[in-house]
Amino acid sequence: MPGDGIPEDSLRRLGELGKADIVVGIPSYNNARTIGHVVRAVQAGLAKHFPQFTSVIVNSDGGSTDGTREAVLAAEVGDERLLMLSTPALPAHRLSLAYHGISGKGSAFRLVFQIAEALGARACAVADSDLRSITPEWIELLLRPVLYGGYDFVAPYYHRHKYDGTITNSIVYPLTRSLYGLRVRQPIGGDFGVSRAMLRRYLERPDWETDVARYGIDIWMTTIALAEGFRVCQSFLGAKLHDAKDPGSDLSAMLHQVVGSVFLLMQEYEPVWRARQGSQPADLFGFRFDVGLDPVAVNLERMLAALARGAQDLAEVWSLALEGETIETLRRLARDAVRDPAAFHLPDELWARIIFDFAGAHRSRPLERTHLLKSLTPLYLGRVASWVVEAEKLGAAEVEERIERLCLCFEERKPYLLARYAGQPGAAPALAETRPEARPREEGMEVSP
Repeated sequence: MPGDGIPEDSLRRLGELGKADIVVGIPSYNNARTIGHVVRAVQAGLAKHFPQFTSVIVNSDGGSTDGTREAVLAAEVGDERLLMLSTPALPAHRLSLAYHGISGKGSAFRLVFQIAEALGARACAVADSDLRSITPEWIELLLRPVLYGGYDFVAPYYHRHKYDGTITNSIVYPLTRSLYGLRVRQPIGGDFGVSRAMLRRYLERPDWETDVARYGIDIWMTTIALAEGFRVCQSFLGAKLHDAKDPGSDLSAMLHQVVGSVFLLMQEYEPVWRARQGSQPADLFGFRFDVGLDPVAVNLERMLAALARGAQDLAEVWSLALEGETIETLRRLARDAVRDPAAFHLPDELWARIIFDFAGAHRSRPLERTHLLKSLTPLYLGRVASWVVEAEKLGAAEVEERIERLCLCFEERKPYLLARYAGQPGAAPALAETRPEARPREEGMEVSP
C-alpha cells in the first residue's frame, strides 16, 4: 500500500501535497557543509528543465546532529532562478525527514521511494549529499531519459580520479559487466534516476533489512535493473567531486557489504548470468568532456603491509576459496613487495581468478561468508597497490583503456567462474573450528586511516 512504512508525521505532510510528478531524494548524515549546495542545484535543475511538472525534494536523514536538516530547509536558489525560466514554473516543495530502520543509505533510499510511490511520481532521482560538483544539468540528465526516453534506470557516468572508486574499478565494474553483459561504468554510483515501475519493483523486494540497507544499496539497484530486463542507460555528469577517501584507509565495511551483496545477487540471478556472454555498451546521454579532478592521496606502503599480514595470517581462511598454488603466488608477491614496493604487480589474470574463487566459495560455504569477505580486504588492498604503481603516470584516457583490459580479462575467464560456481576444480578444506588463530583478525585485514 502507498504510504506503508512512512512515519505518521510525514504522511500528514504528504496528504497536504497530494500528488507530484517528480521526486528527488537527497540522503544525508552530518552533511551540513555540502548539502545546501546540493539542494540549490536540484531546485535550479527542476526549475530550469522541468518547470511544467510538480516536484518534491526529499531529504532522508539518518539522524544528523550538525544542522543538516536545517541547512536543507534554509537553502534558497536565489535571484538567478528568474533567468532560467521561459515559462511559469511550479515550485518544488522541500521535505526533510528522519528515516527509520537499519542505519544506512538503503534505509534512506527506501523512504524516498515510498514517498515517490505515495505521491504517484512518474520519475524519481537521488543525489548524494556530499557532492561539490553537482550542477542543475545533473537533474535533467538523470530524469529526462525516464520522462521522455522510456528508460527505467539511469546510472551516472563520471570522470573520477584514477585513485578514486577503487572498489568499483577493481571488482564491481569488471564483475558486474562480465555477469550481466551491459557496460554500466558506475554500477555503485550514488546518483541515479528511476521510473515508477522500477521503484515499485524495488519496494516489493523483501531484502530491505539486510546489508542492502547499508552500503549494498547501489549495486542491488543496478543488478536488479540489469538482471530483470528493465531498460538501463547512463548519463554523463562530468566530474564527481566529493569527500573521497584514500583507498588504503578503512573502507573494509563498505567492501564487505558491497561485495557480499554482489555475491548474494549472483546466487539469485545465476540462471540469468550463466546464459550471458560478452558485453555490450549501455546507451549514454550527455556531452562527454574532460574535467579537472581533485587529487587523491594514497599510502602504498600501508596497503602492501596489509597484504603481507594477510599472506602471513590468513592462509587457512584463503584456502576456503583459493587453490594452494594461488596462495603461494600471493605469498611470493607479498615478499617481493617488501623488497621493492615500486615494482609490485598483481596480474589481471590472477586477480580475476581470486574474485571468481571467492564468488564460488561464498556460494558453497554459507557458514563461512563473513570470514571469507573479511579476508578479502588485504587482497583488495594488494590489487589497489598494484594499480597505484601501474597507473602513476597514466593519463585519463590511458586509465580507461587499462580498466577496459581488466574487464575483458574478467569476460574471457567467465568459463572459469562457471566451473568454480559448480564446485570445480576440487573442494577447499573445512575451516578448523578448534584453532582460533585461523579466524580473520581485524588488525590483519583493516588499515587504520
